Amino acid sequence: MLTKYLSIFVVSMIPIIELRGAMIMAAGWQLDFFKSLLICVIGNMLPVPIIYLFAHKVLIILAKTKHFCGFANFFLEKGKKAGEKLTEKAGKKGTFFALLLFVGIPLPGTGAWTGTLGASLLLLGFRKSVIAVLCGVILAGIIIGVLSSLGFAFLFGL
Repeated sequence: MLTKYLSIFVVSMIPIIELRGAMIMAAGWQLDFFKSLLICVIGNMLPVPIIYLFAHKVLIILAKTKHFCGFANFFLEKGKKAGEKLTEKAGKKGTFFALLLFVGIPLPGTGAWTGTLGASLLLLGFRKSVIAVLCGVILAGIIIGVLSSLGFAFLFGL
């Protein structure tokens, strides 16, 4: 049992798969919903401060290099434009809810890694970004966990 909980913890830290894939695994293994959600949220959130604090700085450093300047400048410019557009549409307070929903609605490419990277590029503020991403991760975990549990129950009559 401990191995399965450790597995979902590790899987929830992996980019792209994240908590969403880990909660599906937990439902398939019939692990306790609330324990699994807590473990997956913690695992998914561990990389968030690191991504936020270093992604923008790494892109700035890469923008000064010969080989990666085009790549880095593309993301820096795209982030700046997206930030201006988001702030214009949603206002300063609306960016929190926009980030929360971006992370929380379980669609491909909208997890904690992507949301935090976007928040870092948009310079939304560390505390505000981490709280919005955390709320989004919890929302996504609940949605995926419930849908997965219902799906496995329906398919296998559990």
